[in-house]
Order: sequence, then C-alpha cells, then structure tokens
Amino acid sequence: MVTTTPLEAELLAIAGSVPDPELPVLTLQELGVVRAVHAHGRDAVEVELTPTYTACPALEAMSSDIERALREHGVREVTVRTVLTPPWSTDDISAEGRRKLREFGIAPPRTRSAAGPVALSLGPTRTHAGSPAAAEHAPVPCPHCGSDDTELLSRFSSTACKALRRCRSCREPFDHFKEV
Repeated sequence: MVTTTPLEAELLAIAGSVPDPELPVLTLQELGVVRAVHAHGRDAVEVELTPTYTACPALEAMSSDIERALREHGVREVTVRTVLTPPWSTDDISAEGRRKLREFGIAPPRTRSAAGPVALSLGPTRTHAGSPAAAEHAPVPCPHCGSDDTELLSRFSSTACKALRRCRSCREPFDHFKEV
C-alpha cells in the first residue's frame, strides 16, 4: 500500500482536477489516469500519469495542464512521468466519471466481468455467444433515453477510444466509450 502525505494528497487532488483535453466533462482523476503524486519538499513534485493507451495524442496536453495547475498552486518544479504499468483500463473511470459521461450524452464503458478483460476483435468474425464480436454487439444503453435497443454504426468515432452508435428507440446517435 502506498502511503501519501497530506501534501501529496492535496497535490494529487489539484492534478486530478485538471479536465481531460478530449473529454472536458471529465477530470483526470475521474478518468483514472493520474496515478500518484510524490512531493520532494514543497517546491518539487513528480506526477505519475498513465495514458488511456500508449499512443494517446492527448498525453502532452494532459502533462502541460497538470504542470500549469501545480505551478499555479506554488510548486516550482513539476515533473510528469508516463507510467505504463499497470496499464489503464476503462474500469479505472470513477462512478462519478461514468455518470458525467452519460449526462454528457456518451454511453460509458461497460465494466469488465469477474472473468477478465473485455475481448476485442481486430478483424471480421462471426458473432456467437462468448466471441469477441458478441461483446461488440452486447447491449449498450442509450445515454439519452436508456433503451438497450442500440446499434453499432462505426467502431470509431471522434476519438479512437469511442465508437459511434444509434438508439433504435429515440433514433439519436451517440458515442460509446469503448471498453479496454
């Protein structure tokens, strides 16, 4: 178990309060990407940041925004270190983050079962229970009306981490934050 000082907890809250550059409705804490803050005195801080995936184009913006927020709080030396282990998972999104996504009109990712990670497919497959394609076609509730009668329109949407879906009940299109 990692022990944090009151100062580190305060600085973690500041770093975590930074909005995500691609989903500004969420903070980095709600997204679950700020892993830890290590204070080296009052003036030097190291922040551990885990991107949603290794090639995340928002990583540089997240790092800069964290540095700015901590400097505005009086920290003179800020180092943001990318940490890839353990890898980020959509299960790291907080309950508050999932609620905010839904209210923003984005279907939050489904949580992984106790059986393990959500299976993904990179090529065409036949859909049968338990297959990777079956997970892709599993019900995703509409964030607008709550109906489970939704369909996949595109595996990719405005960002690589989202898919484009449409509700067959209310006919509204919506993004679905894909499970990883």
